[in-house]
Amino acid sequence: MYTVNEVFYSLQGEGIRAGTPNVFVRLSGCNLRCSVDNEAGFDCDTEFTSGNKMTLPELLELMNSVDQGSKNVILTGGEPSLQVDEELISALKLDGWYIAIETNGTKELIEGFDWITVSPKSAEHTLKQLTAHELKYVRFHGMAIPKTKIDAQFRLISPAFEADWSVQNKVLKWCIKLVKQNPGWRLSVQQHKLWGER
Repeated sequence: MYTVNEVFYSLQGEGIRAGTPNVFVRLSGCNLRCSVDNEAGFDCDTEFTSGNKMTLPELLELMNSVDQGSKNVILTGGEPSLQVDEELISALKLDGWYIAIETNGTKELIEGFDWITVSPKSAEHTLKQLTAHELKYVRFHGMAIPKTKIDAQFRLISPAFEADWSVQNKVLKWCIKLVKQNPGWRLSVQQHKLWGER
C-alpha cells in the first residue's frame, strides 16, 4: 500500500526537463519540516500530510487514467523515497514509464530511476543521495552558492517564491548574479507558478 496525496497530469515547471508533460505522483509524508525558522530558510509550499491508501494496481490504474500519452512520471512529495520500493519501480518499468524522482537527498535511493533530482533542504552532512542528474538549491537574497558534495550532471539555483506564487525581483536578480559569477550553475525558475499551473 502507498499513501498518495494526489496524482495529476501537468508540465514539469522547473529544472532541465522543464516544459515536458508528466504524471505527477505526490506521495504523502516527509522526514523534514522546512520553515523560515530552521536551516531550510523557507516555508514548505507543499501539503503532504494527507493522503489516500492505494494498492499498486490502483495507483497504476489512476496514473494511466490521467496520462495523455506521455508515459513520464515524476515521483514527488513530501519525500517520495520514504515510500518508493522495488515493487513500485519494477511495475512502472513493466508498464513502460520513464521514472523521475524529486528528493531532498536525505535517504539513499534504490536503483531503477531514469532521472534523479536532488533538492536539499538540510545541511550537507545529512545528505545520503550523493549522485543525481540534476541538483537544485532554492535561494533567497543574500544566500551564497552552496558548497555541495553531490555529484550531479546539472547544478541549478532556483529563486524562492512567496506563498502567493510570486517571486521578489531582488531575489531573482540575486540568483541571476550568482549564476553569472558561477558558470558551473544554471538558473531554474519555477515556471509552473508563473503559468498558474500545479
